[in-house]
Parts: sequence; structure tokens; C-alpha cells
Amino acid sequence: MSQTEERKREHIKISLEENVSAHYNYWDDVTLIHNALPEINEDEIDLSIELFGKKLGAPLVISAMTGGYSEGKKINENLAATAEKFHIAMGVGSQRAALENSELKDTYSIINNYNIPLKIANIGASQIVLWGDKKKILENAEKMVEMIDADILAVCLNFLQEGIQPEGEAHAKGCLETIDMLSREFGRPILIKESGAGISYKVAECLKKTNIAGIDVGGAGGTSFSAVEYYRAKIKGDKHNMREGQTFWDWGIPTPTSVLEVGEATNWELPIIATGGIRNGLDVARALVLGANAAGIAHTLLKPATQDKQSTIFEIDVIIKELRTAMFLMGVDNVEKLSDAEVEYGLEN
Repeated sequence: MSQTEERKREHIKISLEENVSAHYNYWDDVTLIHNALPEINEDEIDLSIELFGKKLGAPLVISAMTGGYSEGKKINENLAATAEKFHIAMGVGSQRAALENSELKDTYSIINNYNIPLKIANIGASQIVLWGDKKKILENAEKMVEMIDADILAVCLNFLQEGIQPEGEAHAKGCLETIDMLSREFGRPILIKESGAGISYKVAECLKKTNIAGIDVGGAGGTSFSAVEYYRAKIKGDKHNMREGQTFWDWGIPTPTSVLEVGEATNWELPIIATGGIRNGLDVARALVLGANAAGIAHTLLKPATQDKQSTIFEIDVIIKELRTAMFLMGVDNVEKLSDAEVEYGLEN
């Protein structure tokens, strides 16, 4: 088993068995204002949206979690069945492992057995920087998209994780230039995705100058990959990396703040996915009211996805019901109107 496969297995095991969440979830600071006279019928609320040119049944993205090791195939299949059931978007974990070992392709491509309206391929930004050669970057991007017949390719800005991992590849020099090249020369749209540390106003301004299709803010408040690395180090008795994992456990920009900063920096012209700490349908509603186009869910789905399709489907079914209830209690009958609903959040309301 390769080092990459073993690391992926450890990440999932730790995320299931340990508390790897940030110490505070910032969605609790977002208060939606109750409408005592909603003047709508709950069963007439329309949850459908269009995202990256695809029609979705609800404003939800099953965020990238795994793939690239044997058990990842089952997880991705259960997630894919759920995405098909509710006609929502789905991303897979970094596909680097399958580029290095073709025998692992089916841990990702299993999702092709399901009718998913929007599929998102995935590669880490540090990896494309290390590839260096433009031809190789474009060829590998095409391989990843073809692997799952993806509609869009996510480039993951996971530099916190790379910086904390003992085997991490903390290479960021030339990243923006490479993103710009991909956004203009690759044949599919490019989504920029953070993975737990958020995207600031300044970074969003830089990204706006490229030709990317959207931004997944991946903010702080949910799974802390620094916490995951803390537990990896603890298993190995590595006190140095345990210390570093603790130090950066809560590093990052809160997801609600990141949604607002990215929206303001891009004049709300790019689709925004709010990933990071989304636990339920109320959090989804909070994200949409702040201006996100959709919400990404990961850790909440991980445990049921390791069990079976029914458990995973149940979780999304409840989340959608919670979102519908929140919209009813605000008197909002479609997703587009949510951005006009009343909200209180820090100094941004």
C-alpha cells in the first residue's frame, strides 16, 4: 500500500473515531429572523437551483471526502446514490492516488453508475504546482475529469493541511499563475476550493482576475485538518507534529465571514459554495441568506456513508426537510429570495 493510500485511510478512520471539529462553529453566530406571518405554504417551497449550468433539486453539494483507497469505493458509492436520489451535486476526494495507481480509479469512477447532475473532480493546488509543466498539468486535469465524467474541476487550496502534515507538500509558489492558466486553457470550468481555512477578501480579489467559474470557501468551523494531523501524529508518537496540530487547530477564516468577503470582493458575480461546519438544514439556510449559492456538506455525511445507502439518504432527507422548514419560518418560497431575508451576523448585518 502506498503512502498516499495509507494516509487517506488514516484520515477517514480518525475523522470517524475522534473529535476533529474546530472548537467553535461560527454558524451559531448567524441568526435568521423569524417571520410570524410567513404567508406561504411549506409544501409549495421550491428548493431547486441552477449551479454551473446544471439544475439541482436542492442547493446542496456533497463535498469532496475520499477515494484512492479500497474502502473509499463504498463511501463514494453511498454518497453517489444519495446525490442521484435528491438530484444534488457531488465531489470526490483528491484524485492524485488514481493518477499514480490506475488500480484505484474505480474508487472514484464508481459514481459514474449513478445519475448525478453535477460531478466535481478534485486535485490539490500544491500537486499541480509540483507538476510544473503546463502540458502535464492539462493532461492530468483531463484524466481526472474523464475518470468521473466530471462537469467541473476543483483545485483545492489545502495549504494548511500540507503545512501541518509531516509528509506534506507545502509548495504554493506559482499557484495563482497555474490557476489562471487552467481557467483559460482547460476545457472544463475550474472551481477554487479551500479545505477548512477559508478564503479572504484579498485572495478572492486575486482569483476574480482569473477565469475561474466559482469559489468554494471551505472555511473554518467544521473539520479541522490540523486536528486530524494531530491525531495522526499522536498515533505515531510524534510529539513535534502533535504540538503543531494543536497550535493550528482553529486556524482559518470563519465560513460565514468568508462567504461575505468573497461575495464582496467578486461583486457577487461568481457562484459561491459555503462549505465548512454545515451540520443541518438550518446551517444551509444561514449560508444561503448570507449570499452563498449552495452549501457543501462533508463530515455530517461521513459516518452514514460508511454504513449504507439508506443511512446516507436519510441524513440528506432530514437536512432538506430542515432547510424547507427554515424557509417556511422566514416566509421565503424559493432559494433565490433567501438572500433578501433578514439576518443578524456580527457587524455584517
